[in-house]
Amino acid sequence: MYARIGDRLHVHGTVVGQHDRMGEIIEVRGENGSPPYVVRFGDGHEGLIFPGPDCVIEPRETVGHAGR
Repeated sequence: MYARIGDRLHVHGTVVGQHDRMGEIIEVRGENGSPPYVVRFGDGHEGLIFPGPDCVIEPRETVGHAGR
């Protein structure tokens, strides 16, 4: 997994009723873009995340630019 500051971390819900979560990567602590990442979620919560198989990185170039 590779990420840069400004990319989005999309955490998919894994059980019925659990919503997906989106957060902005504000710090990359691993070497060469690897985890862990410090992520700020929409509610303002920040945390150190070691992404699992339920996570996807959405590069900042593509966030909000679909269809352009």
